[in-house]
Amino acid sequence: MDVVKENAAMLSNFEVFALLNELRAEKGVDKHQQPNNQATITYETIKYLEETPCKEQTAEIVEQFLTRTTSFQLTKIEKLQLLNLRPTTAVEMQLVVEESEERLTEEQVSELLRIVAETLPAKAEGAMEQ
Repeated sequence: MDVVKENAAMLSNFEVFALLNELRAEKGVDKHQQPNNQATITYETIKYLEETPCKEQTAEIVEQFLTRTTSFQLTKIEKLQLLNLRPTTAVEMQLVVEESEERLTEEQVSELLRIVAETLPAKAEGAMEQ
């Protein structure tokens, strides 16, 4: 298999979760036609993602989050990481946003944390206990 376009797009956990659930739900897919280990990889990935906040996200939530963060001059990768990791502290924010001390004021970091808390749903209660 040849790579046509490396890194053509980065997917959020929400997008991967939705895609894998869609593939799993498709009727008429013969399991014998799947490449080796694809079913196992799909199952394990879905199992992992069900324990993350992406299970509670919707396309509307993602769109609202991206709209509310446009004024912060964040890169696409930084927005993706914020969406996937859902930081709750300034320290976590520093780990996600490169050179955050130079690029963001304390007020901007607080505002970003507020946007994350208001826009992105937290993990489901059962997932938090594990």
